Amino acid sequence: MFRLACLLLLTASAVIAQPHQIQIKHDPAAKRVAVTVDGKPFTAYIYPGPTVLKKPVLYPIVSAGGNAITRGWPLDPRPGERVDHPHHVGMWFNYGDVNGHDFWNNSIDVGPEHKGPFGTILHTGVTSMKGGKGQGELVVTADWLDKDNQLMLRETTTFRFGASADSRTIDRITTLTAAGKEVVFKDNKEGMIALRVARQLEQPSTKPEVFTDAQGVATKVPLLDNTGVTGLYRSSENKEGDAVWGTRANSVALSGVIGSENLVVTLLDHPKNVGYPTYWHARGYGLFAANPLGPSVFTNGKAPAMNYTLDPGKSVTFRYRLLVESGKGKTSARVQPTDW
Repeated sequence: MFRLACLLLLTASAVIAQPHQIQIKHDPAAKRVAVTVDGKPFTAYIYPGPTVLKKPVLYPIVSAGGNAITRGWPLDPRPGERVDHPHHVGMWFNYGDVNGHDFWNNSIDVGPEHKGPFGTILHTGVTSMKGGKGQGELVVTADWLDKDNQLMLRETTTFRFGASADSRTIDRITTLTAAGKEVVFKDNKEGMIALRVARQLEQPSTKPEVFTDAQGVATKVPLLDNTGVTGLYRSSENKEGDAVWGTRANSVALSGVIGSENLVVTLLDHPKNVGYPTYWHARGYGLFAANPLGPSVFTNGKAPAMNYTLDPGKSVTFRYRLLVESGKGKTSARVQPTDW
C-alpha cells in the first residue's frame, strides 16, 4: 500500500510538472490565428483588415487565471470601460511619424481633428506556426503602406508564446525593411510596442485628464468610478506610478488585481534594441507602451533628436517580451531580458 501511494504521488507530481500544451490554429476565413493553452484561450493574432483595424494586433490576451488583461472596447465593450483612443486595441506595434505618416492614431473612427496623413499596416501572410509543450511560435508578414497605399516598409514578425501553471509569455521579434526609398522615424512620443489594459489594471485616477498627441490634438479622459481599479506601474529604475512616464528603464511592471487573481504584467526591452533602454509611454488610464525612438520628445529637447533612419533595403529588428504572472509577490520589474 505504501509503495502504491508513493507511485501515485510520483505520477501526480510528474503530471503537474508537465509543461502546458500550446496550440496554434489559423482560421483564414475569420482572419484570425488562435493561441490556446490546454484548449483554453491565451491570445489571438487578428487581422480583420483596414475596414475594422488599421493594423494587425494580438487580442485579447488572457492570464493563466483566465482573465483578459486587455481592454475590450472597441471590439468587445465591457461595462465600466473607458471609450477613448479607438486605436488602442489589444497589443500592437507601430509608430506616430514614419516619413510624415501617422500609423499610431489611425482607426476607422479617426475624427477630423486628426489631420494625417495616415499609414496602414496590412497583414500579408502567415509564414509558419508551431505549437508544443509549454511553447509555441507564429511567424507573420505585413506591409506598412503610405496614404496612397504605396509600400514603405516590409515587416516580418515572430511571436514566441510560453505558458506555465501561473504565467504566460509573449516574445515579439519584429524586423522592418525599408522598401524603395529612405524611411525616417521622426522623434515622436506615439509608439512603439503597446497594449491597452483592462479597466482593473488602470491606475486609480483622482481627476479628469486631457492628453495631447504629437499634432496637438487633445483627448479628454474623464474621471470614472475607481471601484476595482488597482493598477500600479513600477520600473526597473524604481520609478512608480505616473512618474514612470517619459523615463528610461529596461522593464516596467504593472501590478493589479482582476477578480481574485493577483497579476503582474511586465514589458521588457532588449539590450540589442535601438535606443536601449527604452523610454516609457505608460499612462495611468491604461496605455502601456515602450518607445525607444523619441528621446527629444520625452526629454523636452534635452536629449538630441534620434530621427532614426533606414536606407532603402536596410533592416532593423526590435525585440520585446510581455510576461503575465499570476500570484502575489512577483518581482518581474527586476528581470533582465537576456535570454531571448
